[in-house]
Amino acid sequence: MNAEMKKKLAKNWFKILQDMICRGIEELEGGKKFIVTEWKRNKKNEGGGEYRVLKEGKIFEKVGVNFSEVYGKFSKEFRNKIPGTNLNPSFWASGISIVMHTKNPHIPAMHFNTRYIYTSHGWFGGGMDITPSIKDTRLKNWYHNEVKKCCDRHSKNLYKKYKKWCDEYFYLPHRKEPRGIGGIFFDYKKDNWQKDFSFIKDVGITFKKIFQEIIEKKSKKKWSKKDKEIQYEKRGRYVEFNLLYDRGTKFGLQTDGNVEAILMSLPPTAKWK
Repeated sequence: MNAEMKKKLAKNWFKILQDMICRGIEELEGGKKFIVTEWKRNKKNEGGGEYRVLKEGKIFEKVGVNFSEVYGKFSKEFRNKIPGTNLNPSFWASGISIVMHTKNPHIPAMHFNTRYIYTSHGWFGGGMDITPSIKDTRLKNWYHNEVKKCCDRHSKNLYKKYKKWCDEYFYLPHRKEPRGIGGIFFDYKKDNWQKDFSFIKDVGITFKKIFQEIIEKKSKKKWSKKDKEIQYEKRGRYVEFNLLYDRGTKFGLQTDGNVEAILMSLPPTAKWK
């Protein structure tokens, strides 16, 4: 299979998944629709994307589902940081990124992304993680078991490796604390394209199943003003990570991505002490 076919298949899947996720959320919201915005990368028309945002629903305060396909050449400052660009700075990248901030503090903030990047060679990256405001050991165990089952369907050694990577990545060094309860994180995945692509698709479908089940279990739980204040402070940590450390944020800003699409991950309201 040539490089162009791989790019096309990956891009089409990310777009299909965007539609699937948005339909599922609109059903949960009783028919409330996303606001859809298309964007172009730059004046050269080197790709672009579509970000969809739903605000002030009965479940979600804000949820964003972003698809992108961009290409061009990396700047001199950026190219040395990306594999395969030492001889040729050209790149192509496509992916989907999802962030969910809900009204009910018992429902964790949830994040997911998968991407395919091609320079002189191609690779997949991505992952999922959740950030509860209120501790729930049963939810944590169930969630990690679901993620593990997804990984085990493809290889028995993936979950342990990608969980460790996630725990190390989603960490706030200045706070000396994790952002949430983890999940999986991976990058530079290029073992076998068809097997890797099968894994990428399974991770997306698993995330959809996970967020729907969590919302079903938690959306009717009672919460207090104190619970909401805890959620606002936890969101502050979310903001700190995304602006200080997140690779996707840096990649998007340094490749002329749409600022509003990149920052759609930020919560509508957050607080600091």
